Amino acid sequence: MRSATSMRTRALLLLLAVALPSVAYAHGVTAGDKGYIMETFGTRIVPFMYLGAKHMVTGYDHLLFLVGVIFYLYRLKDIGVYVTLFAVGHSITLIAGVLMGVQVNAFVIDAVIGASVIYKALDNLSVFSRWLRYEPNPRTATVVFGLCHGLGLATKMLDFELGKAGLLENLLAFNVGVEVGQFLALCVILIAMSFWRRSASFVRYATAANVLLLMSGVALVIYQVNGYFTASPT
Repeated sequence: MRSATSMRTRALLLLLAVALPSVAYAHGVTAGDKGYIMETFGTRIVPFMYLGAKHMVTGYDHLLFLVGVIFYLYRLKDIGVYVTLFAVGHSITLIAGVLMGVQVNAFVIDAVIGASVIYKALDNLSVFSRWLRYEPNPRTATVVFGLCHGLGLATKMLDFELGKAGLLENLLAFNVGVEVGQFLALCVILIAMSFWRRSASFVRYATAANVLLLMSGVALVIYQVNGYFTASPT
């Protein structure tokens, strides 16, 4: 029994390790979706909800941050609070950023998103409280990074020159889709975490999992910083 549990845990950690190179591309929009966004006209509620849900489910940066946030949360009430704070921050900058035309360099904002994964991993590893004798307020940090995540997507959507007709409705639909995708992804993560927490291997490998989470954030930051300095000027 112990051997089977150990093998499942190692497989989980290996899967996360294999996924690290993919993290650098986590916050983009596929070519097909980009073409649809640029060519669509008028209100398209269902398609934009689908695009929002797809973005969240396939967005490694969002999912890794959420994994870090709920890693040591056991009560559904606490999980609900943090996920709601993240969703509020994400929604504000996504909608307001597009409507107000607030655009930030994509490499910079994606590097900040990578830093959010690093922060949460360090927080889970007790680096702030144990080494620095200072622990940032986790709820405030969740809201702040939620704002950054939303701004990152708003920045990319502005590049697609969305049509004015039905813009607000489409943005709201997209945001609803993001939250639906977040809920579905969170359900899968919680189910997996609940099974893992019941085994003795959780205590043994929790630190290793957060180190891998830290590495994924570092990989994303390095990639985006490199992109910032090497991208051709437009």
